[in-house]
Amino acid sequence: MKDRSIFLVAGEISGDTHGAALMRALEAQGGWQFSGLGGPEMMRISGEVENWLEDAAVLGLWEVLKKYSYFSGKMDETADAIASQKPDGIVFIDYPGFNLRLAKRLRDSGYGGKLIYYISPQVWAWKKGRIKTMAELLDVMICIFPFEKELYEQSGLPTIFSGHPLVDSMEEVRDPSIARDDSLVALLPGSREREIATLFPPMLEAAKRLLNDHPGLRFTTTGATAVLTAKLREMTVEAGLADKVSVGEMSSYEIMQTAGVGVVASGTATLEAACLGLPYCLTYKVAWLTAVVARRVMSVDYLGIVNVLANREVVRELLQQQATGEGIYRELNRLLTDTEARNALKSELSDVVAMLGAGGAHEGAATAVASAFKTAS
Repeated sequence: MKDRSIFLVAGEISGDTHGAALMRALEAQGGWQFSGLGGPEMMRISGEVENWLEDAAVLGLWEVLKKYSYFSGKMDETADAIASQKPDGIVFIDYPGFNLRLAKRLRDSGYGGKLIYYISPQVWAWKKGRIKTMAELLDVMICIFPFEKELYEQSGLPTIFSGHPLVDSMEEVRDPSIARDDSLVALLPGSREREIATLFPPMLEAAKRLLNDHPGLRFTTTGATAVLTAKLREMTVEAGLADKVSVGEMSSYEIMQTAGVGVVASGTATLEAACLGLPYCLTYKVAWLTAVVARRVMSVDYLGIVNVLANREVVRELLQQQATGEGIYRELNRLLTDTEARNALKSELSDVVAMLGAGGAHEGAATAVASAFKTAS
């Protein structure tokens, strides 16, 4: 039997990572040819994948609008390439703004190959109405959160839960030789400059308050880049805490495995912290207008994915007006002084992480892709 051909589309760094891992898992089975749009990781596996991340990975509505003509042209170019290559199937990897429009374009043009989505966009949080549209366009959804399977299948879309890739990546960085230090507190304000500017000052204020009660405490943080680490160091010095807060001496993964408790900005890091067993509270703050709009469109009761998975507040969420030095201090102090509460949180985090699967997410996704083609004519 001739090799199956797949055209993959990823538009962000994380999508490139997941796409490359999926390609490697499919390669291990043999019998696949790859082309498409992605990043350097995917391009290393197949020279037929174009690296377009520099243009594709834009953030925010305004940035997208500024590049409207580029994305419009890229849509035409991609649809033409697929019509010319006639691949057996398309694998869309997250990146819903572009990928869902491309899926509709292909269906409208009569494309008869398989349309498979990997890494479901978080429509359950923002735009549940999209689920019906996706069910009409796609052949298979491969999701990474267990509750997504029921949501999509209710709409008639065949859905496979492959497990979450983070389970595998966190196993790779887990170091059993690291011991927790109950006198060390993690301060993790996020990976963007705006997050650091907004969230690190109240974290430092909380650190000062905690030191009044627990003079022996130490704190640690790090930035996602050298520039952000330097900014954190500068802010720590300005706060007069240079001797109490170590900056950039450990990676974020080492911090999550070493600290006794911590405060973590909402985002992927909160799930990483859960996987690595750090008892923590979550914090986040955006402009008031953004918060008002978000409250109106959000379809879930919680911001943190751990709480979404558990459908209750396992991790304390300190958002907007609660994202203060006083609020962070109170919750960290509770975790530091209440051993029973801290241990209960560790146990609950472990239970939630178990919901993400036992590992092998990309291999599971590859199996799902292969199974989808078994029904192809």
